[in-house]
Amino acid sequence: GGGRARAAGVDAGAAAAEVPAADVRRAFMLSGKLGVTGVAAMTGGQAALAEFRLALGTPVKPMLASPAESLDEAVAEHAEAIVEYKMDGARIQVHRQGDEVHVWTRTLREITGSVQELVELVRALPCESVVLDGETLALTDAGRPRPFQDTMSRFGSTRDEQVKALLLRPYFFDCLHLDGVDLLDAPLSERNAALRKVAGAHVIPGEVGVSRAAEVLEAAMEAGHEGVMVKDLASPYAAGRRGRAWLKVKPVHTIDLVVLAAEWGHGRRTGRLSNLHLGARDPDGGPPIMVGKTFKGMTDELLAWQTTRFQEIETRRDDWTVYVRPEVVVEIELDSAQVSTRYPGGLALRFARVVRYRPDKDPADADTIDTVRGLLHGDRSEGG
Repeated sequence: GGGRARAAGVDAGAAAAEVPAADVRRAFMLSGKLGVTGVAAMTGGQAALAEFRLALGTPVKPMLASPAESLDEAVAEHAEAIVEYKMDGARIQVHRQGDEVHVWTRTLREITGSVQELVELVRALPCESVVLDGETLALTDAGRPRPFQDTMSRFGSTRDEQVKALLLRPYFFDCLHLDGVDLLDAPLSERNAALRKVAGAHVIPGEVGVSRAAEVLEAAMEAGHEGVMVKDLASPYAAGRRGRAWLKVKPVHTIDLVVLAAEWGHGRRTGRLSNLHLGARDPDGGPPIMVGKTFKGMTDELLAWQTTRFQEIETRRDDWTVYVRPEVVVEIELDSAQVSTRYPGGLALRFARVVRYRPDKDPADADTIDTVRGLLHGDRSEGG
């Protein structure tokens, strides 16, 4: 419930200081300190809050996207937009001042020491100072995306020479600062112009304007990526917020859920933890809400990993099931959801299968029960 408490604190602080909550949220995002933000609001009001700036060397929380049902829906919502590849990579935020470069993950963990090729690439960009937001991934020799785990494995301190040899390619899609000019509050059209100027060949593939949106989506899928993002050209960078200014369109539904428990397998899977109990995030900050189970999509390697991992975070067990602390996030592919009385969430996942685990995400990043409800099938008569 930390997120909910912070949000309540921001709103209460805004009300007490008689300033707009949006101004307080922006200042809190940039400072990360509720106390500092509150004092500024009380003593200096809106003017003091507007003084909060992006500080080079201090990461801001990434702006997040919301799912759209279809490309048509996304384009209808944002007629003036950028359409760009949605890649299956790991989110990175890069800061450079002179020769000093820092790289952070989406959870703001610094990984500068593990990604020397990205540091050198950013150091060579034609600028003095810059803050970039993007994705990074490892590619096969044929230029297709390698499995996400390969990219994530580079983020740890590794001695594995094979892992070290995997070169990460960055694909930048936003520019928050360039040569002394803060761009957080500037419209995306302006940030994108700065991005193209500074990042050149390392800008994520896409098009400004929606006239060829369908072709961009087709090209992204053919290249082995997940789909596209449709981003409102007029929107500022809302760090740490998930809004409708950025819409993600994936032809296959995937959602991030939290593992609540796993059941011992039988047959070929005897002795392995197999069937996962899956929970969606409660937007009100309560414990995750169970929405289904799956044992599909698991390789032998994954089964071995989860059998070890889940016993490390076990809270209790019975004859069939090991219950765990809700801290592991797993990406699940599914056809849809259906109404069901079997689980506490009142719905069940249809044809759910594991895509991969997401070590780069916390339970606070998992999808909410509302997102899962959004996947309910039009025809509710099937029951289940």
